[in-house]
Amino acid sequence: MGVPRAMEALSERAGFIRDSLHKSQTITDNMVSILGSFDHRLSALETAMRPTQIRTHSIRRAHENIDKTLKAAEVILAQFDLTRKAEAKILRGPHEDLESYLEAIDQLRANVKFFSSNKGFKSSDGVLNHANNLLAKAISKLEDEFRQLLTNYSKPVEPDRLYDCLPNSLRPSSTSSGAQGDAGGKSHSEHQKNLETAVYTPLTLIPPRVLPLLHDLAQQMAQAGHQQQLFRIYRDTRASVLELSLKKLGVERLSKDDLQKMQWEVLEAKIGNWIHYMRISVKLLFSGEKTICDQILDGVDSLRDQCFAEVTANSVAVLLSFGEAIAKSKRSPEKLFVLLDMYEIMRELQSEIELLFQSKACLEMRESALGLTRRLAQTAQETFGDFEEAVEKDATKTAVLDGTVHPLTSYVINYVKFLFDYQSTLKQLFQEFDQNDPDEQLATVTTRIMHALQNNLDGKSKQYKDPALTQLFLMNNIHYIVRSVRRSEAKDLLGDDWVQIHRRIVQQHANHYKRVSWAKILQCLTVQGHGSSGGSAMGGDASGSGLSRAMVKDRFKMFNVQFEELHQKQSQWTVPDSELRESLRLAVAEILLPAYRSFKKRFGPLIENGKNPLKYIRYSPEDLDHMLNEFFEGKTWNEQKR
Repeated sequence: MGVPRAMEALSERAGFIRDSLHKSQTITDNMVSILGSFDHRLSALETAMRPTQIRTHSIRRAHENIDKTLKAAEVILAQFDLTRKAEAKILRGPHEDLESYLEAIDQLRANVKFFSSNKGFKSSDGVLNHANNLLAKAISKLEDEFRQLLTNYSKPVEPDRLYDCLPNSLRPSSTSSGAQGDAGGKSHSEHQKNLETAVYTPLTLIPPRVLPLLHDLAQQMAQAGHQQQLFRIYRDTRASVLELSLKKLGVERLSKDDLQKMQWEVLEAKIGNWIHYMRISVKLLFSGEKTICDQILDGVDSLRDQCFAEVTANSVAVLLSFGEAIAKSKRSPEKLFVLLDMYEIMRELQSEIELLFQSKACLEMRESALGLTRRLAQTAQETFGDFEEAVEKDATKTAVLDGTVHPLTSYVINYVKFLFDYQSTLKQLFQEFDQNDPDEQLATVTTRIMHALQNNLDGKSKQYKDPALTQLFLMNNIHYIVRSVRRSEAKDLLGDDWVQIHRRIVQQHANHYKRVSWAKILQCLTVQGHGSSGGSAMGGDASGSGLSRAMVKDRFKMFNVQFEELHQKQSQWTVPDSELRESLRLAVAEILLPAYRSFKKRFGPLIENGKNPLKYIRYSPEDLDHMLNEFFEGKTWNEQKR
């Protein structure tokens, strides 16, 4: 019974569910029908509204296009306005307001760039042509302005302005025009040391306020592609002014032939001036040119170095050509010191020359200056060799009649003194060719020159017929050499041994003089053949001497004649050094007077007791001493008689 009921209940529930599903399907179908109706209606509405939407979008796009066009037009109109304003400034020219003129050029360039990038504008080609033509005219006027401004402020520098920039020691003295200033009595080496710390006042070639204007003009010309025009204007203007400044200073172009025709005094003065001109040119003029060139052409690197090179090239060539002509001219001993002076100034300026002319464009000038320095060193060194040979072979026939210091000796010694005043320069010069110790090289050169001089003096001494004068001549000259060396820096180089050896040589010549000059007269005061001299016979008497009265008279007569002859002759001879002269007189007196006193004391009574004693005994020892003081004074015979 239970199962049937359960099945019935289940069947009822299934039917209920079926009915519910049927109803749900009906409702769904109804909703789909309703929604389909809405979709149809919405589609119709959208179709009806589409034309309105299209018109609204087109209107919006049109407004946007109008706004863009108006804005573009404003920009183009603004460019036209700027072009018009720039044109007005350019037509007025750069002279009144250069800054505004340069701004107008910059604006034109911007306008050209703008229209070049907006080729779609139908009038852009015409505008571009107009702007470019206007820009070309502007740059042309700019060139004229640059040329005029540079020319107006480029004036040759007067010598007085240059001298004012020099240290006091290099300024011309009031009595000499254009020559180097007075060194104040200082030696050459002291003067050179002072120059190492000398202060130069920088030269103002163009007023500082003008330099920025010239720089801006140069920049605009370079940006416009007018570098060559800029180069020519700058080079032609500044080069001619620099050359005129040097001409006013006294620089002149001289050939080797011109120099060879000059008297030595004239040439020496010109060399001194050239040294001064070189220093002024490098330290003031060329340095000043480098300064303004760097400032005006700053940023135009492709032209700056070339401009400086071209501006200075001719002036440098004129200066160096003089030095070359001197270095290549015929060598002579007197030229050595001016060659050393010239070498010295080139060495002094070498670092500045290398700094000023360091660019590739200036290579030729830099090498020319270095080449001149080496050539001067070589010529100076060759002149050294010439001098040594000239001293050795000097064939001056004119003998000094009084046996004094020969002109060759004083010339050579003064020469050597000057050499030592240049010793720092000489050491530099030696090292140009040889890396050995420069002190040793200088000592070797000096020793050779001294040796050559002594050899020559030995030859000259043989011209004298009187052997006593030969010895006096050698004594005087060697003494002069020794004294000069002792008083100079040569002593440290040659050494004490050299001095001592040559002092002994002086003494040897003095001893030789005494022997050959006074030996014969001393024979008159000896008792020949009896082994006793006047000095040893002082205690004897006439009868024990073996000399008769007649023989004694003859001895006194012979003594008088010989002494008077010596006095007459040797009072004309000269010993210029007062100490040496007194020393020699004393040495003669020490051998003559004691012998005379002894002879007179022993044999004088034989004569004094006889007839006319003054005929034989003419002189007292005091008379002889007085007359000896007249020896070596260089007196003429007429002076003696007075």
